[in-house]
Amino acid sequence: MDTYKEVKIMKWRSKDIDVYNQASEYVDTAVVPLIPISWGQNKKNIVLKGEFPQLVSDELERQLKGRVVLFPPITYLESEKDEEILNRMEVLFEELKESDMPYPVFITSDVRWSGSPGLQEHIVTIPPVPLEHMEEEYQREVISEQVKHLLQIVTKKWQNSF
Repeated sequence: MDTYKEVKIMKWRSKDIDVYNQASEYVDTAVVPLIPISWGQNKKNIVLKGEFPQLVSDELERQLKGRVVLFPPITYLESEKDEEILNRMEVLFEELKESDMPYPVFITSDVRWSGSPGLQEHIVTIPPVPLEHMEEEYQREVISEQVKHLLQIVTKKWQNSF
């Protein structure tokens, strides 16, 4: 049985973790969306900063199935201190590295993470794109363009490891 060819989508679900356990030598990348939350005055903008990275992360995982696991997002309050959020990210980062997942990628539309010390090379900031008034076909194109950009980043990380 060639487990690699049988690997399907791998998300944060028990059945997918069973598949991961059978093919763990091929899976080395964790995709973790960073999602801000708030119910304050700017809630629509905050939702937008979370919605697009989640959609792009889903599509990235679909295209790289068998090589990545889509983790649940790290959510944080917009009012939360950067240090507290970065600490949670660093703890997850270290656990992933120690558990043979050497390529964690945090995906966000929140510019507050651009240039974050320590994890900078693992945080990818994408522009938040409001999809609500776009036709479905155009939505797919916009998401696909962002995924192409992320594919270049992820494959470069893989190539630099050899």
